[in-house]
Amino acid sequence: MPVAVTIPSYQHRIYASLIYIAKAKKTTMASTSSSNPGGAFTTLQERVTFEKEIKKSKFIAIAGPIPDEKSAMSFLSLVRDPRATHNCWAYKVGDQYRSNDDGEPSGTAGKPIQTAIDSSGIDRVMVVVIRYFGGIKLGTGGLVRAYGGVASECLRNAPTCLVKTKVPMGVEVPFELVGVLNHQLQSFHVEDIKQDYDTGKDGISMVTFKVDFDQAEKLEDAIKANCSRELQFYRR
Repeated sequence: MPVAVTIPSYQHRIYASLIYIAKAKKTTMASTSSSNPGGAFTTLQERVTFEKEIKKSKFIAIAGPIPDEKSAMSFLSLVRDPRATHNCWAYKVGDQYRSNDDGEPSGTAGKPIQTAIDSSGIDRVMVVVIRYFGGIKLGTGGLVRAYGGVASECLRNAPTCLVKTKVPMGVEVPFELVGVLNHQLQSFHVEDIKQDYDTGKDGISMVTFKVDFDQAEKLEDAIKANCSRELQFYRR
């Protein structure tokens, strides 16, 4: 026979907070598990540019980090040159790819740029290759080599960084141990620390935070060891 269980209001807030964090994480990190095993990915530190002239046509590749697909369109609007003959592009966000030939023969611009991105191992990135036509046609093979080549060169020496995914966590802790807990949180460089004293339990505070995926177990063990008592942890 089903039994109704009443969850205290403060726990509703805890769960809502953790679920909200998890949903946001799922949105921004969509489909990364297959392309970036281990919960981390490599992306660009900053916008980079590479320019090359090929048979009198000027090609300018501009690459930059993007957190999501919506940001890709904003990046394109920012860097594209309406005076250019073509503004071709591709981006990668997790397992999500998209490319555009912008008037070049189908498959000769966007796809080679996409291939360059895939070969680089860089994620959350967009590359826009701007072409100013110089009067000499390159042919299908020439276009593929030109667009793919400048995109590859642009990414080859670009500064990159490793970004680790964050795990949302929470812990119930007595008031007198909040200082000890905060010291541990700071030593593990956690983010988004929030504290709630209205837990419905005398002398107990709920602290929520986000920690690097590969540090979650270590942090939990460190908190337990330094607080020297049983604590209730929540993790999504």
